[in-house]
Amino acid sequence: MKLFFGTVFPETTIDADEQQHIIKVLRMRIGEEISITDGKGNLAKGTLVLEGKKANIEVSAIEKALPDFSPKLHIAIAPTKNIDRTEFFIEKATELGVSEITFLQTDKSERKIINPEKIKKQTISASKQSLRVHFPVIHPMVKLQDFISTTDLETTYIAHCDPSFERTNLNALKPRDHITFLIGPEGDFSPNEIKLLTEKGIKSVTLGNQRLRTETAGIFIAAWNYYNMMSKTVDN
Repeated sequence: MKLFFGTVFPETTIDADEQQHIIKVLRMRIGEEISITDGKGNLAKGTLVLEGKKANIEVSAIEKALPDFSPKLHIAIAPTKNIDRTEFFIEKATELGVSEITFLQTDKSERKIINPEKIKKQTISASKQSLRVHFPVIHPMVKLQDFISTTDLETTYIAHCDPSFERTNLNALKPRDHITFLIGPEGDFSPNEIKLLTEKGIKSVTLGNQRLRTETAGIFIAAWNYYNMMSKTVDN
């Protein structure tokens, strides 16, 4: 399936950038089978129609409200100083079915600005690559304290490397329909931040004996959630 981004309702159209990609890069031909998703779980299937410099779709079928990944995973992560590492995380998290991503500003953050439009394009690209019709929701940068004031503390966990705090193994966590993980910057969360989160009732988790980079920790959690989801699918 060749998947592209566009609108499905009320009218099915192909995004302008996608049209240029179809015509100038892929050089697709009239009548080739394509699919369009709006990133909200809706999918239109049909064949390619070319009208001058514009590309469109002759719709043959529409699938509404396709199911998303479950459990839903929200990763709140401090972006890395090297933006390439953050972008790599975004790509892999999208492919592995992460539902939401929030960028955190913490005590030790080395990056306080991100380009939301660039991040959005990356999620679209990664979603198309992995044939995903639910794009992850990307939230703007927010201070850690502000984030935890709006999240469900019962289903939120913090991954950190400080052994002075009690930490739980990932596989010991209770099954949830929705789960949120906090991942700190390259210098980890500060002791004061961990203490604050712990006092709020947020439980700490360990990702193993090795110390992982920020983006690796995010991918690790995304892969763990994806594996659990696939295991349930096989069991059913």
